Amino acid sequence: MKKLTKWFKWIDDNILKVLIGAYIFLIPLYPKLPIRMVTYTYIAVRFEDLFMAVIVFVFFLQLLRKKITLNERFIRLFLLFWLAVFISFLFNRYVTEILPYKMLALLHSLRRIEYMIIFFIAGSVVKTKKDFFIFLSLSFVVFFIVTVYGIGQKFLGWPAVQTMNPEYAKGYILFLTPEARISSTFAGHYDLAAYLVFFMPIIIGFFLYKKNAIYFVLFLLGLFDLVLTASRASYAAYLVSIIIFLSLFKKWKTLLAVIFFTVLFTASSKSLTSRLTRTFQVKQIFVNQQTGQVVVPQNITTKEVPAGTMYVQLNSSQIQSGLDQTKVANKELMIKNVRERIREDAKKRGQILSAEEENMMIASITAGLKPISSLVPDISFATRLQVEWPRAIMAFLKNPILGTGPSSITEATDNDYLRALGEFGLLGFTLFALIIFNIAKKVFATATKVKAKENIIFFSFLFGLLALLINATYIDVFEASKVAYVFWLMAALFTIDLKYEKN
Repeated sequence: MKKLTKWFKWIDDNILKVLIGAYIFLIPLYPKLPIRMVTYTYIAVRFEDLFMAVIVFVFFLQLLRKKITLNERFIRLFLLFWLAVFISFLFNRYVTEILPYKMLALLHSLRRIEYMIIFFIAGSVVKTKKDFFIFLSLSFVVFFIVTVYGIGQKFLGWPAVQTMNPEYAKGYILFLTPEARISSTFAGHYDLAAYLVFFMPIIIGFFLYKKNAIYFVLFLLGLFDLVLTASRASYAAYLVSIIIFLSLFKKWKTLLAVIFFTVLFTASSKSLTSRLTRTFQVKQIFVNQQTGQVVVPQNITTKEVPAGTMYVQLNSSQIQSGLDQTKVANKELMIKNVRERIREDAKKRGQILSAEEENMMIASITAGLKPISSLVPDISFATRLQVEWPRAIMAFLKNPILGTGPSSITEATDNDYLRALGEFGLLGFTLFALIIFNIAKKVFATATKVKAKENIIFFSFLFGLLALLINATYIDVFEASKVAYVFWLMAALFTIDLKYEKN
């Protein structure tokens, strides 16, 4: 009986630590299988939401029983940010009536609390350096599993569960094609890449701290997976953060080794190198000066990202001369693209066109098209410039203080700064920025107080954060659930007041 009582007491004293340990494994590794889809969107209630509800319930229960004490650092900023989110929701739901789907907007608001509350749960439980290093070690084990699984997806046909489009979000088990980009256990390749670039500086920091080659191997696994995601924004974020980090600490040998493997892995990936080289292309396109219609001559394949219809006209005679050499081929390809579009439109209307009808429509459309030498971004970047970013900016201009409310600019903006401004206005954006700034400030202060040997650990987090912030210019990283959950936990670990020896 005494053993049983002792066992129950241990569980009571450590249940939140156990749940946080489970959180570290389940959040990144458990696939995003839906339990129930949310009406009018492809967002779903998933196991992670139920698991978070359990953790929050236990947290408040232990708080009421005074088994733990609330870590009050940053609590005012967090509460003010959450308040700003709900003010934006209420104002735009009931005053401007911009938000037609109340439950969807409410869910988007609650998600901000759901992602961030682990910051206080972990901050109230982790009290010692031992806890700090145990949870970091568990996170590294998870990182290893994630990277190995990603490699297995690419070369061994291991399945994936993604939410990259409404159909995938229903929970289908997918098997990637040879040219597909890996997502490992994450919702898509962008989410995986953001997770990798956040952790890679931390891992290289531990390599320098521990002098253990296993951390460098773990770093290389992350680098290889990053290359397999072919995410250009994350790749750029990785280069900036790692190069500055290692240069700042004058770890030249490590930097040379990192550059060597980066070049080696990048050169081995046709997908990444193709996407990098095709981000901007000098092409001859065809434009109707009266209607603004743009036709970009190109063969659309799954192996290369196509060019978008946004363009910058070039007047260089040298460029024009080079493009004139392919003028005939471009015109033939342009006609082919127009024909495909006509057939696709006819199919949607249930029509079957004769060859004569097709030719007449092609002649009518192409008659007003003129060749132009231009610089054309790929369709991914063009979509951001033409649709997603202007939509967020327009939302911000409608209400600069409060924005147009959560969920008002669809599920993705592909720029976290513009998304925050568009949905929550200057109030919400400023408060969120202050939270990030104060977290970085606290970690920096700790890094300057601890032993010279240990400070690199804390600086590694700052450069992981830098990579994430760079990535946020191109992806909604703080709304990507798995990345957000992991980030706020790690932010809690690195801002907890632990007893470190001074220099």
